[in-house]
Amino acid sequence: MDNCIFCKIAKGEIPSFKVYEDDTLFAFLDINPVVDGHLLIIPKTHHENIFETPDELLEKISVLSKKLAISLKEKLNVKAVNILNASGKEAQQSVFHLHYHLIPRFENDGKNLSFHGEKKEANDLERVKEKLLS
Repeated sequence: MDNCIFCKIAKGEIPSFKVYEDDTLFAFLDINPVVDGHLLIIPKTHHENIFETPDELLEKISVLSKKLAISLKEKLNVKAVNILNASGKEAQQSVFHLHYHLIPRFENDGKNLSFHGEKKEANDLERVKEKLLS
């Protein structure tokens, strides 16, 4: 895509703080990090979101996420990581090129990424399950 900032970063047209690159993937430091070491992992080819991305590429992103998480743990002494993807405007995707956030977590870092909602009744959950299985 001509106007995609992540495509331009992957092609080297826009400078970045690259930490990894191979034939298909590119990883760099987020310029607006949640915490130090916050990384973005992107495919070099343009795919808007998870729905449009080939499975093989998603598998490679998962393996790279683990590799970079281990690097963060060993080199920045992180205690844990969050791996996040937003796919679609309603999920708060802000750049429409598939990307994963790898967010280092430190003890008492004050960040709260809780995704807990309200407890549902069994019949409500059963109804959703049946829709998914139909």
